[in-house]
Amino acid sequence: MLTFFLVSGGSLWLFVEFVLSLLEKMQTQEILRILRLPELGDLGQFFHSLSATTLDSGGARRSVIGSGPQLLTHYYDDARTMYQVFRRGLSISGDGPCLGFRKPKQPYQWLSYQEVADRAEFLGSGLLQHNCKACTDQFIGVFAQNRPEWIIAELACYTYSMVVVPLYDTLGPGAIRYIINTADISTVIVDKPQKAVLLLEHVERKETPGLKLIILMDPFEEALKERGQKCGVVIKSMQAMEDCGQENHHAPVPPQPDDLSIVCFTSGTTGNPKGAMLTHGNVVADFSGFLKVTEKVIFPRQDDVLISFLPLAHMFERVIQSVVYCHGGRVGFFQGDIRLLSDDMKSLCPTIFPVVPRLLNRMYDKIFSQANTPLKRWLLEFAAKRKQAEVRSGIIRNDSIWDELFFNKIQASLGGCVRMIVTGAAPASPTVLGFLRAALGCQVYEGYGQTECTAGCTFTTPGDWTSGHVGAPLPCNHIKLVDVEELNYWACKGEGEICVRGPNVFKGYLKDPDRTKEALDSDGWLHTGDIGKWLPGEYVAPEKIENIYIRSQPVAQIYVHGDSLKAFLVGIVVPDPEVMPSWAQKRGIEGTYADLCTNKDLKKAILEDMVRLGKESGLHSFEQVKAIHIHSDMFSVQNGLLTPTLKAKRPELREYFKKQIEELYSISM
Repeated sequence: MLTFFLVSGGSLWLFVEFVLSLLEKMQTQEILRILRLPELGDLGQFFHSLSATTLDSGGARRSVIGSGPQLLTHYYDDARTMYQVFRRGLSISGDGPCLGFRKPKQPYQWLSYQEVADRAEFLGSGLLQHNCKACTDQFIGVFAQNRPEWIIAELACYTYSMVVVPLYDTLGPGAIRYIINTADISTVIVDKPQKAVLLLEHVERKETPGLKLIILMDPFEEALKERGQKCGVVIKSMQAMEDCGQENHHAPVPPQPDDLSIVCFTSGTTGNPKGAMLTHGNVVADFSGFLKVTEKVIFPRQDDVLISFLPLAHMFERVIQSVVYCHGGRVGFFQGDIRLLSDDMKSLCPTIFPVVPRLLNRMYDKIFSQANTPLKRWLLEFAAKRKQAEVRSGIIRNDSIWDELFFNKIQASLGGCVRMIVTGAAPASPTVLGFLRAALGCQVYEGYGQTECTAGCTFTTPGDWTSGHVGAPLPCNHIKLVDVEELNYWACKGEGEICVRGPNVFKGYLKDPDRTKEALDSDGWLHTGDIGKWLPGEYVAPEKIENIYIRSQPVAQIYVHGDSLKAFLVGIVVPDPEVMPSWAQKRGIEGTYADLCTNKDLKKAILEDMVRLGKESGLHSFEQVKAIHIHSDMFSVQNGLLTPTLKAKRPELREYFKKQIEELYSISM
């Protein structure tokens, strides 16, 4: 048997060496790392369901995080379009840093919010001087890797109600040609001369006759400009366009929430790519849902820093960045080489880290590859289990003894300041996610969605750090599952095709009515083509809530009850017979103890006092009880409602007050 002593300072490592030398003499065997949830099999996604409510006979569910039954469309009244989102960040930050970039082995350089706003207006004005129009019929292609100029180009479009159409390398030349023609793109902003050459080749072959202007972020040779002239394409530098716009400045023409903001083409398994049309309101609703879910625990701040390396051509990265801009935070771009990402993160020290599961898998594999003996692996797994136990109890930190011994180096490789990781785009391994939640000492969220619902439609609920599912619906959308008869999936069994409806759902595919009808039904439901399954779960810790409400002076005992098919909690309250009468008298309510227990005014006063305490303690709206029943007799060991150690017997309480609970729900619906 080993006895572990707490030590500090220089003696810590002597202690570790002692333990290691002792353990090396022992017979050890590999143990299971983490208890895995059932494998996905044919099911594409798992959802936790307790933070959702059944809305209709079709089984549609919605988040209970919110102020009412209406779906969330925006979080801030002054940020309902992407133009307003950036202006809000500008107002908060002023001339603070906004977009960062770096050269090899150099520190990050920053463009301020005001610089970005000015350059966007200059570029947008320059576009207007080159036959572009300030309206949602004007589509501007952006063909570049993540960098500050990408965001400036995007904001230039939004400033003058134009629409962004991202292009990216993996589409292939045929798809790029198709997009330019389908979207009637006459202007493309590119980063490198090689991409300009690729676009010119299409024009030279008369494949994209509508392309008339290519704007380059990087320097280019005069020969490229001459080549463009020969086929009727003007090639200009981005700086020249901004200079032109500065000399011929146009007042902004801001968009409305229902206006188109972006057409995001997604590569289908067959045929041409599909251009998902997303409005400003779609994007704002989606990231507002994220804000609402996390508002009590991880709210974005002006000092937040995001590392940008996931492609801006996809909506996942764009939505997370929008959250940062809306709060005056900073976005630092990687150098363009994924192999240098760790070096970029050490220099940037980001607080927000959007990732995809493939990167998490690489991190996990690298960590365990360095634990190259059975002993080291056992110790690493042992430390992870100790921290995972903390995570399960709601403690997320990076200053434990296990961090000092094992995990601080891992955290330092990400810059040492990460407080939130968001993963999406594909299912994350429960084993990997569980380990990294412990090892990285920060909140790790997983979401599910697709471009057609902007990015996400489900998201991890804070406090639920189990793995193997993708959370509950966002407050901006409903979700239901529908039968897939040919695959033997049935909604009545809690499985089927995932369907989404809400203000984050797209308006259809550009100039493609047939595929739009396949995706959107007549009731506005997006049929994702993915198979999902509802899982039972528990997000609300009733004991935590009860410990808060018990501080209410007239309350002696309380039982908080939640039902997975209901949108709120209810409670059974036993008043304190010694305190309650005088507490009631101060509020002008008289009577005996028995009379007071049936007094509606007193019940209302007690509920209001409990809710007040809940707000002061930071409870979410869905953690607050919405109705209570006053019970005059104390819970006790004798009546079978308490254990001998005076703990509540929750199953017995639920059964004992079944009738009262049903009445509370029926009255409050």
